[in-house]
Amino acid sequence: MASINIMSWNVNGLRSMVKKGFLEWVAESQPDILCLQETKAQERQLPTNLRHIDSYIPYFFSAERKGYSGVAVYTKLPPVNVEYGLGEIRFDVEGRTLIAEYEDFILFNIYFPNGKASDERLQYKMDFYDAFMERADGFRDEGKDIIVCGDVNTAHKEIDLARPKQNEKSSGFLPQEREWIDTFLDHGYLDTLRMFDQGAEKYTWWDLKTRARDRNVGWRIDYFFASESLRDRITSAYILPEVMGSDHCPIGIELDIGQ
Repeated sequence: MASINIMSWNVNGLRSMVKKGFLEWVAESQPDILCLQETKAQERQLPTNLRHIDSYIPYFFSAERKGYSGVAVYTKLPPVNVEYGLGEIRFDVEGRTLIAEYEDFILFNIYFPNGKASDERLQYKMDFYDAFMERADGFRDEGKDIIVCGDVNTAHKEIDLARPKQNEKSSGFLPQEREWIDTFLDHGYLDTLRMFDQGAEKYTWWDLKTRARDRNVGWRIDYFFASESLRDRITSAYILPEVMGSDHCPIGIELDIGQ
């Protein structure tokens, strides 16, 4: 049985990451699969050194609107199949989902919507959540093992943000958003970090404008979820808050695959 390392990072603009040591970080970290969110670029806008990273097969799914949203997967393991989007136009025009099918599991790389802009965007976010869950459950009902990573744009519990009381009425910590994560977990999925670490102050995003990272006033809104069927094969889950370059930090899991 082999062990692989899967990592996820909201890079808040992939092109800008080149000047912030992104390629050097990838070369040093060598994840087997790297999922990125908020790439903010069409594939043709990316320089060659981002479109072709040594030993990786790249997949990009961009929003129709330039400089907005977008996801990417760099993988050393050739997937059996890759799907672009959830199959619903109003979600897929924003370039938020890549689904990579491997022999041992199906991997969702998702940049979930932010609901702060308006009531309409909050409803869009909740609709997206439900469409995603239906898609994931469909694969699981076929007997597939599921891994989901990305920026979920919601902190699940009070322990998952520095100032829960002040944010009770803010999108990203609203009751209905948090309840959706409860429902998703009840469908037979695991919050992988909490399998290994129940500690506080485990954040993945910090507000840039207020220099919140300097004081670790953050939110845990980036997650790796996995179907219950993978519980015994996930050997670690972690956050890398020391890695700079974005307002988010990378997260990851290690997983045993094969017989």
